[in-house]
Amino acid sequence: MKLKQRVVLLAILLVIFIFTKVFLIDNLDTSAANREDQRAFHRMMAGLRVELEPKLDHTLQSPWEIAAQWVVPREVYPEETPELGAVMHAMATKKIIKADVGYKGTQLKALLILEGGQKVVFKPKRYSRDYVVEGEPYAGYDRHNAEVAAFHLDRAPLVVGRFVNLRTEIKPVATEQLLSTFLTVGNSTCFYGKCYYCRETEPACADGDIMEGSITLWLPDVWPLQKHRHPWGRTYREGKLARWEYDESYCDAVKKTSPYDSGPRLLDIIDTAVFDYLIGNADRHHYESFQDDEGASMLILLDNAKSFGNPSLDERSILAPLYQCCIIRVSTWNRLNYLKNGVLKSALKSATAPDPIAPVLSELHLDAVEQRLLSVLATVKQCTDQFGADAVLVEDRMPLSHL
Repeated sequence: MKLKQRVVLLAILLVIFIFTKVFLIDNLDTSAANREDQRAFHRMMAGLRVELEPKLDHTLQSPWEIAAQWVVPREVYPEETPELGAVMHAMATKKIIKADVGYKGTQLKALLILEGGQKVVFKPKRYSRDYVVEGEPYAGYDRHNAEVAAFHLDRAPLVVGRFVNLRTEIKPVATEQLLSTFLTVGNSTCFYGKCYYCRETEPACADGDIMEGSITLWLPDVWPLQKHRHPWGRTYREGKLARWEYDESYCDAVKKTSPYDSGPRLLDIIDTAVFDYLIGNADRHHYESFQDDEGASMLILLDNAKSFGNPSLDERSILAPLYQCCIIRVSTWNRLNYLKNGVLKSALKSATAPDPIAPVLSELHLDAVEQRLLSVLATVKQCTDQFGADAVLVEDRMPLSHL
């Protein structure tokens, strides 16, 4: 063989070798990432069912001290948390030492102080499990059970159901401002609190004296929150559309705006859109993050109570961040695929079963979540068909504690 032919052959073999090596390394990296996603999913499934245990045998710390130590910029509590059941048990059972009207907002709530000085937010029951909220996707009162169910999908912040005796547990420790909103309707004790839409004519009423509700753990004061307007928020004005509702290139503008132009925030918004679509929450007009986070903090989804209102309504516009930006984390995509074929419904049912107010969701709502998951997967597939998987599925595996 002539020298020139040999050189050409060697060059071809070298190119083949390099491409083969790159391909194998890329596949190994992807495979390793997928295996890590699988392991994370299995850990999640194993830890779904949190039994509410009363004791903290291995520590002298209070449950509130333990919960405060969990918080870091990208987590409200760590993945493996053996004390979680004890903290939630404390939320559901600790003595109420003070009760006041809720912090400012549009919906009825009460601010409680539990034994040990821990603040929690109490949202009262307004609807039965089978009640269907008609009208706009954000219509109706807050749903306390929606807060509990959303916690088990998102796991931040901590929420648990609780039964409270309004006559013996709340009224004796209530402030004058809250106490002045109590009244009796028939044989039931009721209150209407202080909020934008709170009316004496629309109180929340207990079953006799016993009121079912949700308890949300207040985050530690050393982690102050900053409120942000959601870039895909609604106007809530009839006949007036937000820009994202008519401008299909809206995501391009968002990508040029801080904090969405760098860091994890835009991917967090898209994860939140998937979460909100699954639970039917079209009321995400704001979100919180930890203060001075420079876009690195997780999104704190404090208010999920306008979800699980109508199991027959799938409000596709909730997914606008996903189908307008057409990007999603690979880890999110993998987890969504692991949850199909009935796994999501079974997991949510199992996770909520130990809660004091179980059953938390009706079968219709559980079926609706399962059906919406298929819509999310179909939306991502439309994006990958149009732009390719490499452009749509984004690797974002920075260590959580280092963000």
